Amino acid sequence: GMSRREQILATAAELFAKRGFHGVSVADLGAACGVSGPALYKHFASKDAVLAAMLVSISEQLLEVGRERVAAAPDARAAVVALVDWHVDFALRHRPLIVVQDRDWESLPEQAREQVRALQRAYVDVWAAELRAVHPGLGLEQARSMAHATFGLLNSTPHSALLPDHAMGELLHRMALGALGLEPAGVAQVPQNVT
Repeated sequence: GMSRREQILATAAELFAKRGFHGVSVADLGAACGVSGPALYKHFASKDAVLAAMLVSISEQLLEVGRERVAAAPDARAAVVALVDWHVDFALRHRPLIVVQDRDWESLPEQAREQVRALQRAYVDVWAAELRAVHPGLGLEQARSMAHATFGLLNSTPHSALLPDHAMGELLHRMALGALGLEPAGVAQVPQNVT
């Protein structure tokens, strides 16, 4: 199961997403986790440290699993599909983290911000390398821009509560592949037999 530390991070993500980083005190966080404020300091030095650990760990996870998926893929096209799959899955399971990363980025301590930036650059470059292998002649900056734009699409999940997750996942997957020039034939057709 989850360690106490992971539990605190998950709870903090929910609270920060709901109320904003500045709207949550250490006492609030402790109460939500069922521990006293002081007990929280055994795990994290400060509220800033909670935010830093949260955003650094998601960046690490995106990169690590992204690299694993690419390594396991038989070719570049399959690698891009696998990266889209992974990011869609992540975005649907971690809506609060996406909200926090988007909105509370500025509250990150400088060192953590640099760390997250470096991890995110590495993750973008994992995507860019595969996109360039799929699209000969695609420049590096263009490929990076395509990756960033695709993240914008996939990270829209906090705003997309209209569809159940599996349907939303399929839609995002199709849209991302289309945007990346990898649209499978006939996939964008709207089924006519929906009642």
